[in-house]
Amino acid sequence: MSNRHDADTPTRLSSGIDGIDDILGGGLTPHRMYLIEGAPGTGKTTLALQFLLKGVEEGQGGLYITLSETRSELISVADSHGWDISRFTILELLSDEGLDPQYEQTVLHPAEVELGETVRNVIQQVDELKPARIVLDSLSELRLLSQNALRYRRQILALKRYFATRACTVLLLDDNSSDPGDVQLHSIAHGVISLDNLVHDYGGNRRRARVAKMRGIKFREGYHDFTLDTGGIHVYPRLVAAEHHADFNAEVVSTGTQGLDALLGGGLIPGTNALMIGPSGVGKTTTVVSCLMAALERGERCVYYVFDETLTTLMIRCATLGMYLAPHVESGLLTLRQIDPAEISPGEFASDVRKSVENKGVRYVAIDSLNAYLQAMPGERYLLLQMHELLGYLNQQGVVTMLVLGQHGIIGEIQNDIDISYLSDVVVLFRYFEHHGEVLTAVTAVKSRANAHERSIRQFRLGSGGVEVGDALRDFEGVLSGLPAYRGSTALLGATNRVIETPGK
Repeated sequence: MSNRHDADTPTRLSSGIDGIDDILGGGLTPHRMYLIEGAPGTGKTTLALQFLLKGVEEGQGGLYITLSETRSELISVADSHGWDISRFTILELLSDEGLDPQYEQTVLHPAEVELGETVRNVIQQVDELKPARIVLDSLSELRLLSQNALRYRRQILALKRYFATRACTVLLLDDNSSDPGDVQLHSIAHGVISLDNLVHDYGGNRRRARVAKMRGIKFREGYHDFTLDTGGIHVYPRLVAAEHHADFNAEVVSTGTQGLDALLGGGLIPGTNALMIGPSGVGKTTTVVSCLMAALERGERCVYYVFDETLTTLMIRCATLGMYLAPHVESGLLTLRQIDPAEISPGEFASDVRKSVENKGVRYVAIDSLNAYLQAMPGERYLLLQMHELLGYLNQQGVVTMLVLGQHGIIGEIQNDIDISYLSDVVVLFRYFEHHGEVLTAVTAVKSRANAHERSIRQFRLGSGGVEVGDALRDFEGVLSGLPAYRGSTALLGATNRVIETPGK
């Protein structure tokens, strides 16, 4: 009988959460027993409810066996998400309802009830309802009733053998109330999914999931960020750039500024990322927006992730320079996203970028700035590795990526909080320098993996028409240090009619 069931059932069973199905390469293996473990508050109950509701959608009967929560508590949780859980059966073994003769069960209490009676009540309900999906919440009560580890393991094994003959998929919920080093359940369960809830010094909690074990399935290892909000759990699978290669046209595209194109050896190349680096106020963001405007004029979809300032401030500032973003936002060609790094995990951010590229056809992505992204989440480890995967993914999708990185200092010694230049294909460096009592700005391309770029240093200015890049400052020395020496007659932007005298004359 069991062989016929296995032959007739699908090879994978949806967990009810798209992210988990993606991590598992399609879902769970049907007719197996799985362990969902995690401390209280990590989302085990919500995951279990989504698992049963998905079964209802597919015409599969569900049974929720609760030994720790009351029916009213479960209904309250479901109502907070807008779910109707009356479509599956709740077997409550912890209330006065259990005294009703029709259920033939009693109030669970370790001092009064034997484990055998509890197990018989569970078996009776399963035999009567014949559900395809079962949730047992939680194992801590069974552990207390068992009184010792040997008896507890034997009872779990007995339940496993019983469920295996009933063509049902079972989730066992465990709150990790036992010895943290006790992993005997891992050896019994067909698969194990661990949920964590991390609390940082500032900002919201960060939740993550990990598939600790899954027999017969190739799954994506490691931790995956997830959120628990109204509507249930949303899992953001860890991004692996090598899995997302796409063919694209690598023809050079213009930045919209002739001088900047010349500096970069022709412009930007799809499938590369460019890092704008320099002190505060030097024009990094405006340069990124100028390149974005050129992409919008070509009809390309763009997304701009703003970490440092409000969207209103950004749009007003750009409008004063003749770069009007509002019409493109209204047309849907441009998406502006205000990001609060204290409330978003790296996995959720990477997932949003991926959706923009794959679902909306975005060809230009700007992240402003990396300082906020990397420094505002100090509790997160390996952020540079996650950024490496994100940039690798965007490059393989043929997206032009613009990154902004602010440096400490204005003139003289400049310092970086982080060094991400090794991840960048193009690095454009901005510097202030002083000349004739004025503070001017210089720009140069110090790195380009994709094409031959100029080694010259040019003057940079923000004017009413946007970004202006002048001729090479060949008669200056020490521009990048901020204290240049002038030796020649190079005409500066806005100073073509002014006689520039050699020092000492």
